[in-house]
Amino acid sequence: MYHMILLVLDKLEQCPSVLDAWEAAGAPGITILESTGLARMKSGIRDDLPLMPSIASLLKGREEHHRTLFTVVEGEAQVERIISATQSITGSLDNEHTGILFVLPVTCVVGLSGAQNRAQDQE
Repeated sequence: MYHMILLVLDKLEQCPSVLDAWEAAGAPGITILESTGLARMKSGIRDDLPLMPSIASLLKGREEHHRTLFTVVEGEAQVERIISATQSITGSLDNEHTGILFVLPVTCVVGLSGAQNRAQDQE
């Protein structure tokens, strides 16, 4: 069975190391998105505005973003390797301000090198 692993990483400086760790753990490909959470959006207090702000500077958000990484892997063993690799960089994800990782079952995969053929063979 295939699984999608999603990680919302709190510390941007850890992103390159986590990407390397996922790749070493066998992730076939990784997508990286810039993201932010509701709590950061609600804090909304801006102390970075110049004396005479432009419209662009008012609309521009603060660089307090997360990185959301995701990959699709085959099998529970692969999931466990990636979770272990992640926490070797971030420390326990149960600690505050590290990140959130979750895994979703994937019922169909098309476009992952060889995945469609393997999925059909399993039926």
